[in-house]
Amino acid sequence: MSKKIIAVLGATGAQGGGLVRAIVNDPNGGFAARAIVRDPKSEKARALAALGAEVVAGDVDDEASLRRGFAGAHGAFCITFFWAHLSAEKEIAEAGAMARAAKAAGVNHALWSTLEDSRKWVPLSDPRMPTLHGKYKVPHFDGKGEANALFIEAGVPTTLFHTSFYWENLIYFGMGPRKGADGKLVFALPLGDKKMPGIAAEDIGRCAYAVFQAGDRHIGKSIGVAGEHLTGAQMAASLSRALGQPVSYYAMPFDDYRKLGFPAADDLGNMFQFWHDFNADFCGARSIEASRALNPALQTFDTWLAANKSRITIQ
Repeated sequence: MSKKIIAVLGATGAQGGGLVRAIVNDPNGGFAARAIVRDPKSEKARALAALGAEVVAGDVDDEASLRRGFAGAHGAFCITFFWAHLSAEKEIAEAGAMARAAKAAGVNHALWSTLEDSRKWVPLSDPRMPTLHGKYKVPHFDGKGEANALFIEAGVPTTLFHTSFYWENLIYFGMGPRKGADGKLVFALPLGDKKMPGIAAEDIGRCAYAVFQAGDRHIGKSIGVAGEHLTGAQMAASLSRALGQPVSYYAMPFDDYRKLGFPAADDLGNMFQFWHDFNADFCGARSIEASRALNPALQTFDTWLAANKSRITIQ
């Protein structure tokens, strides 16, 4: 019997790459991975091919290429990458192209990697946090949340797949501990005393694969995944144990984070405030138990740190 093809966008990234690896590492699972990449000759694309994935050319800005990439596929993993262009409008346009391409190709099940539209909690008129670009509170959340409707309107059988903070951000995004003026390590996040859902990027792919494996059980539903819900102080304590030196937690004020000056610092500052102010809703949408049911190998933060502590660069 031929395997069901899962077409994966963002296959060279964290979420899509994790899904491709989850599929190819389960040779008897009845599924095959098709990685849709801009450059099939890139090092990351060749690595996926070496694992056993089918690698094809496709671009989120080229709807015809998406239709070709989705052709004959049972499922499609759809994701946008805000940080490539910092435009919620572009994300919405890309999601629309994915939805139309999935419908045209007759895809049986799409997973749309999305996030909350924060404006449902914090209207633009709400002064608690600044409005950005005239129409968003958290642009990289709001664009994805707004795009949910595009999959529904296109008539694509879709699961809305909500992810959490990648612990890999401590490695790649400069969010790990830093040395203070006294030489001691400080882990700074604008979270106050609230908990943040976090997850290992590889576990996101494993959870997504389990959703596809479940058939139509999750179609028309929202699923949120997390490895743990931890406060900044709890994360600092884990970092202390893993790094073998004290790490203190600094609850940075939201306004201070918004003023850090790097691209989209205001967006991320608003994101942290959204997490803080609506913590019960945000954590509640990301069940650790449900995530572990999808992925029994789900890592805790301590487990992830044990394997990755050497990759965290102290600045």
